Amino acid sequence: MTSNPIEYGYIAFIDEAGDPHLSKVRPIDDNGGTEWLILSAVVMRAKWENELPQWLADIRADLGLDRSGPIHFRNLSPTRRLAAATKLASFPIRAFAICSNKKNMRKHVNRRAEKIPSQEWFYNWCVRLLLERVTGFCEARRVLDFGESSTKIKVEFSRRGGHRYSQTNAYTLYLRHQEKAGSLYLTKRQIITDLLDTDIMEHHPHWSRPGLQLADIVASAFYSAANTIGPGVWDIEPAKALTKIMAKENGSAADFGVALQPTPAWKAELNADQQIIFTHNGYDFVKW
Repeated sequence: MTSNPIEYGYIAFIDEAGDPHLSKVRPIDDNGGTEWLILSAVVMRAKWENELPQWLADIRADLGLDRSGPIHFRNLSPTRRLAAATKLASFPIRAFAICSNKKNMRKHVNRRAEKIPSQEWFYNWCVRLLLERVTGFCEARRVLDFGESSTKIKVEFSRRGGHRYSQTNAYTLYLRHQEKAGSLYLTKRQIITDLLDTDIMEHHPHWSRPGLQLADIVASAFYSAANTIGPGVWDIEPAKALTKIMAKENGSAADFGVALQPTPAWKAELNADQQIIFTHNGYDFVKW
């Protein structure tokens, strides 16, 4: 006897750019991990799910590419990167980018986070920051979109080699228990766990899901806007082209659709070029 499938009203596609390694971090260590870890989400109402293959085809058409094969933002020319972001911003979606500058996290150990068994607690921590904002956004829209009916968010992750997504699922369950018990360590935001169900949390290869390819555009656009030390090409224009779809809270994307870590912003010690995309999204780097 099979159970009825879980109905969902929203879908969040999650991808990342950069790596979560903390033992060595560029530019402090020449052979270190990436300076940035960017986690992105593209969020849409479930009613648009069947449109995703056509949306991807439309992007490919604007880029002058054939209709087969996945889109990898990092392999595109600067002109095509901008075209991809511009087209993505025309769809009925909202986007989020958690942008963690890892210099201050070098060799960091989080004993509280490590109480949850996980080989990549830092990645899961960033997932938490992302889901806090995604669930907050969907909850704020829920009554407008669905009336008083309850709904769920289906979450799809782009599969990372070696990462155990069962641990990410377990982390969200752990936070649900903390939320219900009123024992969350951080309370400025919290994941609205009633909107999530681990039975509709999935992970897929990037190339196999159109929605994950859209999330790749967001993650990679912000990575190329923030990463000025290479490898890759520093370019703020694709991320700026996404401005109108970056989720906003009280009229600003800062610390919501675009979230810079660490906080306050000046603690990240960004150079002038790195600051541009964040000031564009409402950040202030003045040290008080």
